[in-house]
Amino acid sequence: MIRETLFKTREQHNHGFRLRGHEVKRIETFTDAVFAFAVTLLIVSLEVPKSFDELLISMRGFFAFAICFTALMLVWHEQHVYFRRYALDDIRTVVLNSILIFIVLFYVYPLKFLFSIVFGATIYGKGKSPFWIRDDDIPRLMVIYGLGYIAIYAVFSLMYLHAIRKKLELELSPTELFDTRTNLYAKLVTMFVGCIAIILAVVVPVGFSGYTGFAYMILGPFMWLLHSRRAKQRRRIQA
Repeated sequence: MIRETLFKTREQHNHGFRLRGHEVKRIETFTDAVFAFAVTLLIVSLEVPKSFDELLISMRGFFAFAICFTALMLVWHEQHVYFRRYALDDIRTVVLNSILIFIVLFYVYPLKFLFSIVFGATIYGKGKSPFWIRDDDIPRLMVIYGLGYIAIYAVFSLMYLHAIRKKLELELSPTELFDTRTNLYAKLVTMFVGCIAIILAVVVPVGFSGYTGFAYMILGPFMWLLHSRRAKQRRRIQA
């Protein structure tokens, strides 16, 4: 399995964080199946193209599919790292993980629709895309996407907060506890950026609401500032 292969790799390169999940749990296996199904729903078409023109349309949809696929894999990898590090399988963890995969499945089609709109002219040609949206509905689409974005990282925040509360049971070292808090802060920053994007989608003129998606690009500088500051504090703890 992919998780088992990643575990062998990360066991030697995990920045000093002790891995507690030595075996893949049933909840992780179920999650893998859900993510696999979600990726299937992202595919442009489940049918083999019947003509060369249809093949070209499918090929041009590669970039939109790649973005959606990457977004899902980022969520999957975050969940994988969490279970490798903490190996929690109590009721609260199961409930939070179930909420996470529910949100992922629910938002597959909104995610696919959003990027199909963005790349519709490239995929199908100008004015030929079967995907369309009224200008007045674009702010609502951006709000829907933002709410899903925030919801996913809100669940991750609760999961890391739960791990912090279990610090004695997990026997987290000071460095491990510090890294866990850093991950929690990173998720809160991610949610904050999602809130900014939603506010912009609501307040800017309708004609510019589609550009509010660029607000997510500020996540990079915010994360750099967070991790730079936390890295200095982490070195002091290790010293």
